[in-house]
Amino acid sequence: MSNNVHPIRNPLHPIDQLARPLGDLRISVMDRCNFRCLYCMPKDAYHGHRFLETHKRLSFEEIVRLSRLFANLGVRKLRLTGGEPLLRTNLSDLIGDLSSIPGIEDIALTTNGVLLRQHAAELYANGLRRVTVSLDSLDAAVFERMNGGFDARKAVLEGIESAIVAGLGPVKLNTVVIRGVNDHTVLDLVERFRGRPVIVRFVEFMDVGNHNAWRPEMIVSSRELVARVNARWPIRPQSENYRGEVARRWAFEDGAGEIGFVSSVSQPFCSSCNRARLSSEGRLYTCLFATAGLDLRAALRGGADDAQLLHMIRETWNGRTDRYSELRGRLRHRDSEHRKVEMHYIGG
Repeated sequence: MSNNVHPIRNPLHPIDQLARPLGDLRISVMDRCNFRCLYCMPKDAYHGHRFLETHKRLSFEEIVRLSRLFANLGVRKLRLTGGEPLLRTNLSDLIGDLSSIPGIEDIALTTNGVLLRQHAAELYANGLRRVTVSLDSLDAAVFERMNGGFDARKAVLEGIESAIVAGLGPVKLNTVVIRGVNDHTVLDLVERFRGRPVIVRFVEFMDVGNHNAWRPEMIVSSRELVARVNARWPIRPQSENYRGEVARRWAFEDGAGEIGFVSSVSQPFCSSCNRARLSSEGRLYTCLFATAGLDLRAALRGGADDAQLLHMIRETWNGRTDRYSELRGRLRHRDSEHRKVEMHYIGG
């Protein structure tokens, strides 16, 4: 199909107030995590924190039912997140059920990688085709500082290798870069994975949630990181794979693969964001930085039929106006009054 030809949209598919369609659903299957990363669940803020009781999380049956409804509204991609999704027992069974939903074209998983070695093969066998692993440094001390003190680097690296062997390559690695913490180790990651079926993606540190002590001076911009990488290994920009792609792609001039940069602070991509997020307790959020969500669990367990649920979801997306990253400077002063949802409830 020519780039100038656009498919006719289904009039029943919702379009938000900024003309953005609904196309991607990120599902948090678990609010718990076995790391305490600085940018998500810092250890000092979550000491003694009470996580959700099992019955308060959506069941697999509820997740599948909602996913079918989202597919009816135009969602084509699902991503399972957490917390740490592999802490959810029998997750591969859920992936198998989701992969059978008509209209769903792609299922991906975001994980810290600690349990990936044990599960990579069964995840692939049940329909998973893409995995993103969070890996913030290869340096052991820096790795532990970033994740709250857990010595699991070897397990994560083994998980990446197992994912490649299982057929989940190219594996994407997400590295959140914080100035003065891990920015001096970014080139080590590039050197380690260049030429392998792995795409390293550097993510600008964001003010997600309410506890990560974010300050603008802690950001290392993608522009700066591009310059650092290019000085060592020349790279050239690539066109996006699809509208709304989060990472800007660059290819190594010597043919050793590609690298990505997620510039949500310095170059916001709100205008093309088509992602909805479903929290582990069943709230629908229309932005990573949202302050409130639609309680779908209550409707599900209260006996709502599919038509009612579809109406709720469609109306929520139709009314969406979110563009936090474009308005960050104007909105941040409201944080004390309007607390943002925590990332471990809705994924990244």
